[in-house]
Amino acid sequence: MAATGKKPSYEEARDELAEIVESLEDGSATLEESLKLWERGEELAKICQEWLDGAKRKIDASKKAAE
Repeated sequence: MAATGKKPSYEEARDELAEIVESLEDGSATLEESLKLWERGEELAKICQEWLDGAKRKIDASKKAAE
């Protein structure tokens, strides 16, 4: 996560994840570095999914309230 220990915003997590994917695709990292990047990418993907799930819940709640 972010250096401050707080959960990054969706955009921060997405952007860092994109950088990790680019680094993994270029193949310049060692195996150990690649594993660390992969693990961080998994964390970031989970964070992005949490943000998206939260947004969906809000939209669903708004739809129900409007009905």
